[in-house]
Amino acid sequence: MKLHDYFAGLLTDTVNLDDARLALLAGRVTNIVTALKADSVIKPLFLDHIPQGSWPHRTIISPLPNKEFDADFLLKLTEVPDWSADPQEYLKQTRAAFKRSFAYRNMITKKNRCVRVVYKNDCHVDVVPHLVLADGRQVIVNYAENKFEDTNPEGFTDWMAQQDGLANGHLRRVLRLLKYLRDYKGTFSVPSVILTTLVGERIQSWNASTSYPDLPTAFVRLLDDLDDWLTYRPTMPVIADPSCPGTTFNHRWEEAKYANFAKWITYYRGKADAALAEGDKDKSLALWREIFGNAFAKSTAPTAAVEVARVRGDAPNKHAAAAVARKVRAPGEEYIEERHPVSLAYSASIEATVRDLDGFRAGTPMRHLRRTSKRMKIDFRLTTDCPEPFDLFWKVRNTGPDAERANGLRGSILRDDGSRKRTESTMYRGEHYVEAYVVRKGVVVAAARQDVPIV
Repeated sequence: MKLHDYFAGLLTDTVNLDDARLALLAGRVTNIVTALKADSVIKPLFLDHIPQGSWPHRTIISPLPNKEFDADFLLKLTEVPDWSADPQEYLKQTRAAFKRSFAYRNMITKKNRCVRVVYKNDCHVDVVPHLVLADGRQVIVNYAENKFEDTNPEGFTDWMAQQDGLANGHLRRVLRLLKYLRDYKGTFSVPSVILTTLVGERIQSWNASTSYPDLPTAFVRLLDDLDDWLTYRPTMPVIADPSCPGTTFNHRWEEAKYANFAKWITYYRGKADAALAEGDKDKSLALWREIFGNAFAKSTAPTAAVEVARVRGDAPNKHAAAAVARKVRAPGEEYIEERHPVSLAYSASIEATVRDLDGFRAGTPMRHLRRTSKRMKIDFRLTTDCPEPFDLFWKVRNTGPDAERANGLRGSILRDDGSRKRTESTMYRGEHYVEAYVVRKGVVVAAARQDVPIV
């Protein structure tokens, strides 16, 4: 059984970080930024601060008793050529700025990619120097190796929002529940960014209405799909950053921890499948409690009714627009699942770069721009770990009144010309998307999606 109110109670009473601490976190970040902007060295270089990770993704959870919760933000700085010759200098100068601050000089800890501000027995905030180099690369600093590392935090946040929208707002709740299992049960260990990537990449647009209509169903479906994917990979695969081609997260994990994670996902999948299928409420409740413990109990908290609506998928979701086009069929639109069975055993990603129609301007990654304008060209390139041979198909879906007025709505599925690439012009304003399907032996074994907002 789904037991919506029990899921709502678990989230409200145990898992979610409460509003008071979220407000306190926001205030602390504001104060940290104010102090840095007042520093004589950092002030002329300061450009912005960008929350990253669990905080902007809304997957941050309440910590264990007597443990800290954490949040990160990027300190966006102007590049200093002399410092770029010695990347460690950005971290050294950020740390020195805190040392010059009376309020923070005794609260900081040096880490490899950040300066940590510690509020004892409460939380810590990681301040990560971030800059855009002269060649356009977005980077952070690896202190130990004294080098820059490519990153795209806003692109990752946009990708997370895209996937959450496809899952009807339930991806972030599933991730909170999995983080709860990780932290409170202690059965497996996985960095949050890797967990977000592995689970988020399992979401596909064509089965959103049946796979993610509510939280219990989404939780079970994503566990099932994640377990299937892990089973095909007995050793840790390359875990690519979906927002930054060429960047991977493998250095943050270990082979033994990967194997243990896969083992426990199989275990929780079996329990969750049984709990959802069980028609007797008491038996189903007992099975859910084997996963979540006794905290999985009906809540009497005043906010529980609101959370129940969210768990059921009834509450408004600002990211839900990403899935709307899927629900309204365009003239001549085709769906890949109507042509081939689907069994996603492999991974795929689309790298999209935007350039001028005349081709004079070099391509800029779509995830760096976040949106583009009319009269541009976008080059889409597929990468996949599926072994050859396979067939590749593309789908370009236009939406919005501009395309409708011009009879420009599209949605047919087209075979790739062998280049693994496709180029499209941006003609109509709207929330569009491109999908790619890898078909091997008549089965869709990998798929990828790139949202294309045109303003």
